[in-house]
Amino acid sequence: MIDRYLLRYFLAVIERGNFSKAATACNVSQPTLSVGISKLEGVLGRTLFNRTNRRVELTEAGVRLAEHARKIEAEFALAEREIQGITPVTTLRLGILASIPPEWIARFLAAAAPARPDHRVELVEGRERDLADQLARGRIDVALTILRQENERLPREHLLTEGYSLAVAMDHPLALRHVIEAGELADNAMIVRKSCELLAETSRFFTLRGVRPSFLARTSDESRALDYVRAGLGVTVMPDCFKAHGVARPRLADFDFEREIGLIYAAHADQSRLQDQPLLRILKATIGDSRRSIAQ
Repeated sequence: MIDRYLLRYFLAVIERGNFSKAATACNVSQPTLSVGISKLEGVLGRTLFNRTNRRVELTEAGVRLAEHARKIEAEFALAEREIQGITPVTTLRLGILASIPPEWIARFLAAAAPARPDHRVELVEGRERDLADQLARGRIDVALTILRQENERLPREHLLTEGYSLAVAMDHPLALRHVIEAGELADNAMIVRKSCELLAETSRFFTLRGVRPSFLARTSDESRALDYVRAGLGVTVMPDCFKAHGVARPRLADFDFEREIGLIYAAHADQSRLQDQPLLRILKATIGDSRRSIAQ
């Protein structure tokens, strides 16, 4: 029989990322928590965590247990609230790809405001690899990110497919062109978007065409990249979803890359339950509206 406190220790380690922070969250000493995790592993006859000097990762058995542990803890919490007459609060732990337009998330949060405080959202922003790691470790329930063949092992839901194009200032000599050849940008400075998932491919694309531009700015902030473009500091390549006043978005000839954006659900998550959450429905509706704006 598994005691509830052992499951709480287990979930705290997942949430906090290490034993020390988990012990603090559970208001116990680290040795006490470690003994509890060892006891849980002994009861199950499986190792639940791979422990390294840098971080703690779930094993396959740990991933399977996390799914059940969250459901069990949620049912405990629900029973306590119902007996006490407290309205249950749901929490959606949502990962957001860094190269998703900030205004999409702002619109989602504004639309979701009436659903609060009964439904809470926790946002975790990161690159693809960061979000994949957070999903694997059970730190988030679902990620709004790029869908690739290698992550097909997890439940996923397609939302949109889009291409990439140039971002140039409206007063740029080429701004009114619909399609621009790479060679025409030889004398232009480039803004490097550090969060771009196509950095290597973009560099190779220009190099193969004999274009080696100077780089006047590097930023992980998509809004700042657009500000730099608008100010005439340089040009950059961005997903089609990024639009801003004072910035033109002509096509880059032969740059045919696309990205598929969707939701990836963590192994521990109950996809059908999450899809019933108002916040996730609002998110998908917001992305749907944004997709239509890209096509216009």
